[in-house]
Amino acid sequence: MSVLRAENLVKIYGGKGKVNNTNALNGINLTIKSGEFVAIMGPSGSGKTTLLNILSGIDKATSGNIEISGESINQMSKNELSLFRRQHLGFVFQEFNLLDSLTLKENVMLPMILDNKDLDEMETKTHEIMSMFGIDDIMDKYPYAISGGQQQRTSISRAIVNDPDIIFADEPTGNLDSKSSKVVMECFEKLNHDNKSTILVVTHDPFAASYCHKVVFIKDGLINREITKKDDKRSFSKVILDCLAETMGENNEL
Repeated sequence: MSVLRAENLVKIYGGKGKVNNTNALNGINLTIKSGEFVAIMGPSGSGKTTLLNILSGIDKATSGNIEISGESINQMSKNELSLFRRQHLGFVFQEFNLLDSLTLKENVMLPMILDNKDLDEMETKTHEIMSMFGIDDIMDKYPYAISGGQQQRTSISRAIVNDPDIIFADEPTGNLDSKSSKVVMECFEKLNHDNKSTILVVTHDPFAASYCHKVVFIKDGLINREITKKDDKRSFSKVILDCLAETMGENNEL
């Protein structure tokens, strides 16, 4: 069963009739099935972040269609889309996007507060999720008082508190050292394995991508190739590196 289906997505930056229009996406088709853990990779400017923003409703496609859990998000009004995103989608960003004026616990509870959930339910669920990621002992601290890895685990906790149909993560290890990156990717792996969560990650990091089941490579606004994990993370990392080198060609960023 597919959670997300995108058909012929085109994104053009610029106005009608302008000479310097930029084609960011050139007709992408993508299906994400329930329980899949997928990475999107590609060179800078390939369209990977644009694709994630359009799939998640942050940005709008110039043309094409997106269905999430059977709902066409293209047809939704701004208010409908805002409500749908809050209730059905989870978001994890490179910059963490936590509110410094709230404790970690309050940051995690925020989506439930906006949905007027029962206080006891919010308390129980928040404690349960933060315990799962090993941050329940710092829940009363503020974001500025903890490490980047702990902030990102808080961000992941907030992303899943409303049981989203799919989690979108944009460079979730981009601001972290290697040790924190490992912990964060293990959190995603645990979510996928234990909760059967559907996760779509944009990353430039082969190590982060090796945790996923499948990697989709994008180049020049089109899907260049897809690979599926068959062995362990170390072996998959090598395959990812080889594919990145081929995809990037002379512009290899590694």
